[in-house]
Amino acid sequence: MTEIQERLFALRDDKYRDFNASLIPTVDKALVIGVRVPQLRKLAKELKGRPLAAQFMAALPHEYHDENLLHALLINEAKDFELCMEELEIFLPFVDNWAVCDMLGPKVLAKNKEKLMERILRWLDSPHAYTQRFAMCMLMSHFLDGDFKEEYLGLVAGVESEEYYVRMMQAWYFATALAKQYDSAVKYIEGRRLERWTHNKSIQKARESFRVSPEHKEYLKTLKI
Repeated sequence: MTEIQERLFALRDDKYRDFNASLIPTVDKALVIGVRVPQLRKLAKELKGRPLAAQFMAALPHEYHDENLLHALLINEAKDFELCMEELEIFLPFVDNWAVCDMLGPKVLAKNKEKLMERILRWLDSPHAYTQRFAMCMLMSHFLDGDFKEEYLGLVAGVESEEYYVRMMQAWYFATALAKQYDSAVKYIEGRRLERWTHNKSIQKARESFRVSPEHKEYLKTLKI
């Protein structure tokens, strides 16, 4: 057992492990240690910049789900944009579930939106489902407010995949877009530009959101296929 694994097992919570494993059905329960996220964040902050962290991040693939979560949190600690991008490119092919994918959210990416968009365009074309999901997550996180362009909706709508967790992110993205950029996003719903399941899931999630007005929710209800 590695030093990092020993640290993680020392933080194990069996009840949380059982609960957490139920949320990630694509991961073998035997590979879930069961460390709570606040403890993982604390460990990542402790390890960042240390040789042990660099050694751990270079040792891919990891054995345990919690190791992948810790790896994602260590990437989030990056302060240099280019270094962060390098770390993402190395790690993304090893991301194998939605929880690890959605844990990735380095704040440093906001420092260079132009270069980030270049990478997003590449990630959207990836054959790897969770790289595509991460790309859409970055569009949702960084390009639905002041940097929004209507063409970005088309990028997400244009992703064709049979992967459940890719389609779910498409729906999550459009539900968020309906909350933040309603006039642009509703055109995609009115025009039925999304696959049927994604279309209906987008409406459902938007109608569950407190950020969408009651009037818009009622209208969206009439657009369900």
